[in-house]
Amino acid sequence: MKNLTQKTLILITMLFVSCIYAQQEKGIIGNDNWLSYWTDFKPKTNDYGQPSQILTGNITEDTKLTKREIYLLVGNVFVTGNATLTIEPGTIIMGDSKSNGSLIISKGSTLIAEGLETDPIVFTSSKDIKKSGDWGGLFILGDAPINQMGGVSNVKYGFQQVSNQNALYGGENARSNSGVLKYVRIEYAGKRTKDNGYFSGITMAGVGSETVLENVMVTYCKGNSFNVIGGVVNLDKMVSYRSNGNDFDFNYGTQCNITNSLAIRSPYVSGSEESRSMSISSYNRKEEVDYSKKSTLVTAKNISIINLSNDLASAIEIGLVKEGIYVSKDASLNMSKSVISGFNPAVILDNEIELSTENLNKLKFSEMYFNNSNGNIFIKDKPNNEDLENWYGNSLFFNVYSKGSDSETFIDSQDAKNLDFRLKIDEIIASN
Repeated sequence: MKNLTQKTLILITMLFVSCIYAQQEKGIIGNDNWLSYWTDFKPKTNDYGQPSQILTGNITEDTKLTKREIYLLVGNVFVTGNATLTIEPGTIIMGDSKSNGSLIISKGSTLIAEGLETDPIVFTSSKDIKKSGDWGGLFILGDAPINQMGGVSNVKYGFQQVSNQNALYGGENARSNSGVLKYVRIEYAGKRTKDNGYFSGITMAGVGSETVLENVMVTYCKGNSFNVIGGVVNLDKMVSYRSNGNDFDFNYGTQCNITNSLAIRSPYVSGSEESRSMSISSYNRKEEVDYSKKSTLVTAKNISIINLSNDLASAIEIGLVKEGIYVSKDASLNMSKSVISGFNPAVILDNEIELSTENLNKLKFSEMYFNNSNGNIFIKDKPNNEDLENWYGNSLFFNVYSKGSDSETFIDSQDAKNLDFRLKIDEIIASN
């Protein structure tokens, strides 16, 4: 009986410790720093060489790009006709600036871009002196559902493709497979065009759940880093660094699970007040939406969104720092075990969202670590957030509030060769 009691106590203790530990894992996680080897926070120091092959027009049959060549995207390069484009680990692909070089994987076609942790695939600028917005970007178009009227739409981000069948996206196949994008870096993309706005680093439109999207880094993008339009998308270990636009933009009925991902902003790089780490909407204009379709739902777990500044208070005072997350009417967000650090404030909800139990149940923040922000959760244009503070401050949500500096909060936020944005605090005791 005594031995049984001791064993029972040990089991209960182990279970209690494991549960507490699970609750304390906030922000990006991992036993090791998964940013090592494949990421690059100072890409300007790289000399990739000069292009040896030109890619232009349509790729209509299965094609393989090899590491021994350096490729130049000239104009809009479409992979069409159900073709598969395979890219070897370590391959360098450059975007031409004059022609807004871009790669578009059309609906029904496939991209297999599976780099290695020690040998990632790199999309970058062709210029000798590189800067954000040098070239277009990468597009993956699928046949998963969107909530736009008619169920099918045409890419209107960056380039005009009103009648081109190769630029269509959307359909009914939620589990469609557009291929693999893994251990890939996209640098200096997001060019601004005269009539059609900015390209994004990567646009995923109508992408289905069988598509593998892991370990993708977008750096110094002039537009949005990750632009997700509809689809059923699973994102893991995404990194956005110093984007001018939104780090993660979700719209038009996206059903997305995003896990263990990171966005690093700078008040001296970020764009207008409309750019955030995460922007979540269901539409731009109500007239273009089919309300019988699903509205945007983002489930975000173990995300770290961080605004790095040597003088955050001053940057906030002169208006360089905005909110970290923006959620529009008719969109839903379920965010947990995540870190929001250094914003003004952490979260803004659209002023058309009524503060009802029904709506607040669609906007969940639990086991969060709100750090060093000028306020936490507000309704747009309403300075009084007492109701929201009372709601999300309830002990049942296990949210934590802190005012720690970057050096106190993260393992290493300074060493560009070994940046590590996991929380320095191993154990966080939840409090309201």
